Amino acid sequence: MKKKKWLVMVMLVFVLSLTFGTTVCAAGTGDVAGAIEGTWNDASEQIKTVVNKVVFPAIDLILAVFFFAKLGTAYFDYRKHGQFEWAAPAILFACLVFTLTAPAYIWDILGM
Repeated sequence: MKKKKWLVMVMLVFVLSLTFGTTVCAAGTGDVAGAIEGTWNDASEQIKTVVNKVVFPAIDLILAVFFFAKLGTAYFDYRKHGQFEWAAPAILFACLVFTLTAPAYIWDILGM
């Protein structure tokens, strides 16, 4: 009885995979690389637009908040200990400048 249930389950999985599985062809010629390149060429402008208008501004906002928060905590540490620690605010500022200017040159570096 167990073998019969197991065989029925295997057959059911097999039939469902045949029913819902489809054959994928790359433009009828089998040229998968050409299909991928065509899709990339169609989508690359949309990707650039989304990255320039959404991703970079979000990263800039996060870095700006962290920069000013770290600058504030560094100032309070200076008031408490008498020594200002420049490393963390300087690194965050450099990263902020990099991401603010990145859309101007990043696509030339990537060849897009």
